[in-house]
Amino acid sequence: MQHHPRRTRSITSKLGASVLAVSTAITGAAWTATPASAGVAGTAAVTKAAPDAKIDIRAEFRKLETAYQGHIGAYAIDTGTGRTVGNRAHERFPSNSTFKAILCGAILHKARTTDPGLMERTLKWKATDVVAHSPVTGVKENIENGLTPERLCHATITTSDNTAANVLLKQIGGPAGMTRYYRSLGDPVGRLDRYETELNDWKPGERRDTIMPAFMARDLQKLTVGKALVPEDRSRLIGWMKDSTTGRERILAGLPKGWTVGDKTGTGGVYGTASDLAIAWPPSGAPVIIAVYVRRGVADAQVDNGTIAKATSLLVRGLGHTS
Repeated sequence: MQHHPRRTRSITSKLGASVLAVSTAITGAAWTATPASAGVAGTAAVTKAAPDAKIDIRAEFRKLETAYQGHIGAYAIDTGTGRTVGNRAHERFPSNSTFKAILCGAILHKARTTDPGLMERTLKWKATDVVAHSPVTGVKENIENGLTPERLCHATITTSDNTAANVLLKQIGGPAGMTRYYRSLGDPVGRLDRYETELNDWKPGERRDTIMPAFMARDLQKLTVGKALVPEDRSRLIGWMKDSTTGRERILAGLPKGWTVGDKTGTGGVYGTASDLAIAWPPSGAPVIIAVYVRRGVADAQVDNGTIAKATSLLVRGLGHTS
């Protein structure tokens, strides 16, 4: 198993009766839940968090959304205390490439449970299968020789290689298989409908290829610190996320000094859609799961990494982490 370098912040900078519906008219609401014994995410008893003497999360997110001129879906889970905090956490946002972290969890699960040897098997694709942004799978040598799911997962998470994701998706039954895996994790809303890169063609109100931040955070929690994967596979997935090269200006940039992070970003190209999904470790204590998704109402709006970083900062402060 390859060594995974630690990425550290170097400077201070739910539908139906079983699903929790949070009014989309309430902007910036902070929530806390009883997660450990609640089972499926969203079925827990959820109440507004007690006001924080140092930060009013509701007001701060309202101000941030006003400055951003768009919607910010954010959710964080302190895996040690079980406390959660979020904003628009049960609204739909396009998943973009953040689904790739969960996809690789699905691959690891299949290899461990129903397809032994999958991770070492060579998978192939054609030159005509290569889509935009495929820095690893677009290389002639790799097209000719193929790659193992191990290397394809590394590529799809660390560089967000789109063809790698498509090849992996076919191993679990395509987008429909991805949706089934969400359900297996207890996520009642996450869905994938198309392959890369069509899945990024999204517009406000569309349900295809969308998630809710609270459920994506719970999905990642189960894969990285829960029991959805065996310990060896949890470490494997975390290692790929720590190796990621695409998110340095997003969640990582909003964490306090001394934190370590593994993440998977997503960028849509329309309506300013951008996102980041991460597991982050403070200098001491249990890891924090963070999901941030942003979008604007104008089709040609630009991506704003800074807003994701600022939302991250609000989340960790809302959980009580100030350094």
